[in-house]
Amino acid sequence: MHALIKGLLAGAVGTVALNVVTYGDMLVRGRPSSDTPAEVADVLADRTGVELGQGDQKSHREQVTGALLGYVTGLGVGAVYGLFRGRGMSTPHWMAGPLLGASAMAGSDVPATALRVTDPSSWGVSSWLSDIAPHLAYGITTASVFDALR
Repeated sequence: MHALIKGLLAGAVGTVALNVVTYGDMLVRGRPSSDTPAEVADVLADRTGVELGQGDQKSHREQVTGALLGYVTGLGVGAVYGLFRGRGMSTPHWMAGPLLGASAMAGSDVPATALRVTDPSSWGVSSWLSDIAPHLAYGITTASVFDALR
């Protein structure tokens, strides 16, 4: 199997792990989902001139676009990892998971920060843990699945 395909598959499974940890956190703490992905989608749509509709239709499209952007990030990080590994580049296994998690986290947080949707410097410990834990699960799962596919 080509390394790119392995990376995409690993990233897909990692994204499922991220979602499971996120939803588990929401269930345990009774917290709502984050509005940040939908807000990023709204800003991007405005800046690119894409009409998302009005009222509930617009809100629903923002939410689904935000979710899809998360999948693009998860699959994209996995694909890039696959390409690097396919070219013989690797990191120690204990480091691959955290690096992949940090990459996916940056892939979502950097654009949101650049678009001024969020300001990580204002986040409390709980917000940071709600962001770090799922991304770490993503990274560890993605690295493990990629290695299992070899």
